[in-house]
Order: sequence, then C-alpha cells, then structure tokens
Amino acid sequence: LPRSAFYPLIGKRIHGPIGDAIDTFAVLGTMFGVATSLGFGVSQVNAGLDYLYGIGQTTGIQVILIAIITLFATVSVVLGLDGGIKKLSNVNMILAVVLLGFVLLAGDTVFLLKSYVQNTGTYLSDIVYKTFNLYAYEKKEDWIGGWTLLYWGWWVSWAPFVGMFIARISRGRTIREFILGVLFVPTGFTFLWMTVFGNSAIDLVLNSGKEGLAEAISGNVPVALFRFLEFFPMSSFISIVAVLLIVTFFVSSSDSGSLVIDTLTSGGAKEPPVWQRIYWAVMEGLVAAALLLAGGLDALQTMTIASAFPMMILILIACYAFVKSLREDYLLLDAVQNHQTSVQYAQASTPWRDRLASLIAEPTDAELVHFLKSSVEPALLELSEELKKKGLETQLENDSKDSVGLTIRNKGVENFKYQVQIRQFTSPSFSIGSSDKFCRAEVFIFQGGQQYDVYGYTKDQVIADFLTQYEKHMHYLHISNMEHEDTD
Repeated sequence: LPRSAFYPLIGKRIHGPIGDAIDTFAVLGTMFGVATSLGFGVSQVNAGLDYLYGIGQTTGIQVILIAIITLFATVSVVLGLDGGIKKLSNVNMILAVVLLGFVLLAGDTVFLLKSYVQNTGTYLSDIVYKTFNLYAYEKKEDWIGGWTLLYWGWWVSWAPFVGMFIARISRGRTIREFILGVLFVPTGFTFLWMTVFGNSAIDLVLNSGKEGLAEAISGNVPVALFRFLEFFPMSSFISIVAVLLIVTFFVSSSDSGSLVIDTLTSGGAKEPPVWQRIYWAVMEGLVAAALLLAGGLDALQTMTIASAFPMMILILIACYAFVKSLREDYLLLDAVQNHQTSVQYAQASTPWRDRLASLIAEPTDAELVHFLKSSVEPALLELSEELKKKGLETQLENDSKDSVGLTIRNKGVENFKYQVQIRQFTSPSFSIGSSDKFCRAEVFIFQGGQQYDVYGYTKDQVIADFLTQYEKHMHYLHISNMEHEDTD
C-alpha cells in the first residue's frame, strides 16, 4: 500500500488515520488519472473509427466507446492478474511493437536511427533545463503553456497506481534490477517511440512536401495518427491496427487501475471479492463519462490537476522516506556483513576433521530436519528461556518441519529474528555427490537470508551464531538511532 512508503518516517502510525488519508489520496489520484486517460483515449478511438468508417465524432459516441472499453476492462479484471491483465498486456505490447516496427522500416530508417541517437543526447544534455521549464513566460492560451502542468499532474496522478502495480509484479527483484526494468528500459522505448513517429512526421513535412499533414493535425488533433498513416503503404490496415492498439492500451490501463484501487480499498487484500473489482472498473468508466459530458476536455484536465496536487506533496515526502530507508539498510548491511562461520567453530573448539566433514557434506532433507530438531531447536529454546529471564519478550517458531526461528520483540524499534531454514538447490558441477539436488540449513534474519549454512553446528555453536547476529543487530540499532550528547 502507498502508506508503507512512509513507514521510515512515522512507523506504525501508518496503520492509523494518517495511513488511511494517504491511501485515500492514492485512490482519488488513480481514479481521476485513469478516467482522464479514458476521456482522452476515446476521442482518439472515435477519430480513428470516423476516419475508417465515417461514424462521426460526437460526445454520445465517445460515451458509448467508454462503455465498451469499460466492459472489456471489467472482463479482464474479473479474470485476474494472470488470467486477463497479463495476457491483454502481452497483446498490447505485440501490437505496439508491430506498429513501431512498420513505421520504422517503411519510413526513412537511417534518418530515424540517427535521430534516435541525437534526440537522446539532446534530452540528456538539456535534462535540467527541460525538467524545470514550465513555460511560465508563454501565454496560457498557447498549447505549450497550458498543457505542461496538465501532463505533470496526469503523470503524478498515475504514480500510486503504476507504482503499486509494478511493485506487485516486481517482488523479489533487487533495486538495481528494478531501476533497470522500470526506469531505463521504458525510457529508452519511449525515446524510440517518440523518435519514430515524431521524426517521421517531421520528415514528411520538411523533406517530402507533405505540408498538408501539419494543417490537418492542427485542425483535429485526435485524428493526427491516422492522417500520418495515410502516407504509408497499407494505410487502411495499419489504421485498424492502430485503433486496436489504442483500445487495448486503455483497456489494460483501466483494468490495472481497477485492480489497484480494489487492493487499496480492501486494505491490501490479495484476493478481494470479484464484485468489488467490477464495481471499481465500472466506476472508472462512469467518472470518465460524467466528466466528458459535464465539461469535455477542460473538466478532465481540471480534475487531473486537482487530484494530483496532494499526491505531489506526498511523493516528495515519500522520496525523503525512501532515502532514509536506504540509509538504514546500508547501516544494517554494514553491521551484519563479513560473517565468518569460523568464529562459531573456534568458540566451540571443534576438531578440524569434524569441520571439514560439515563443509563437504551434502545432507538429505531428512538429515536436515533431524539437525533442526536435535541442534537448532534446543539451542533456540534455551536462548528463549534465558532471554525471558532478562525481561525480554520472545517467540519461538517451531511449527514447520523446514524451519525453526526465534524472535525478540522490541518496543519502538525493529524486532530481531533469527531463523534456520532448509533450502534446496541444484547441485553444481563440482559436487562430489550423485544427486542433482542438495539442501542447506541457511540462516535468515528479519531483513532476509544471510547466505551461509549452519549444518553440522552443535547446540553451543548455534547459540554462538545467534549471539553474533544479535550483537550485530544491537550495533545496527545503536548507529541508526543514536543521538550524540556532548558531556563537556
């Protein structure tokens, strides 16, 4: 949930009224952001159908198109993430790549590839200027002066929806993988898309004598894509592909938005009731239709900016919370890294032959289960009893045959958790065993796996390892929460 981004700043208070307010703003932003997209999208779909079949361009037709897109989105969202949304997104990407590839190959390919490199370089060289340029000195009536804030507001209103959706499908990725897949790859594709279509249109006007294209577009912006495709082979067929692409774009946006709003309003439930998904999918369509009937594009623009303003403030605060969280993670990593299992062996005076046997052992799952019950569980039980005598609250977790853990609960700061878990791996090529699988008894703490094996440890060695990790946790709490006090 969006409220979780503020945990580094306000802690468990995210589960109270503050968190509810954050999620409410996220719901409103997503609702009006998707509704705005539907409103703008149907005008382009209407223009395409009018271009192909001459059905006319009226508000009534656009409302009917919203209803059709909403119906498709409802079916998709009922089928769920894997059943509908994922498949529709795949179709959407295939159509986008087909259209992009067609224009790239049918147009001046060499010119477009050169333009792609140059446009990217121009953007990067002017990124600071372009980021802060809001065209304040342009007339508000001019397109560039009036629509810049709309686009910023539109993107911001989509932030909680897209952020949550991407987070849901990116679970298990590293930050590096996330940035590469979410920031650089889409940005590179966007540059390519803008270059192929934008520079192709510029080339037609400047170098191919198609000045009428610019006049046609300025007179009717929604029909721009279809007027542009007139100058390519198989224009009628490609225009049909373009209409299908636009429809699938907005259907996939609507169903994804409905799924996210459904998750937000159900408190983060993984499988909310189906009727609730249907409700939000239909509601998005109704809001888009109502705004279109009430005030057309102006009403859509106004609601987008109004709903995005609170989210803009929250996003800035969330950015600070994210930096704070990364700093704490760095401190934790610094506190727990460089763990050496030799310390535990040395503390227990283990004979070197026993240590060697543990290093090259490839135990079966049954042997590891026995190890958990005979060495790890007694060690953690003894630790739990001793910690309780010291006034600490502990919880022993031994219900599963594949893991045993002990948690020390702290008031106001992070709990400490030590768990030994059986994990299965594919045997490497240098393995001396005959099986293609092997298991390890790996240590996990609250922040995740520590990537080392404790199989073969005695009870005393497990206790020593627990205390080593607990000492590092206490050091982390000290350096992340310390307030220096001058004694002079």
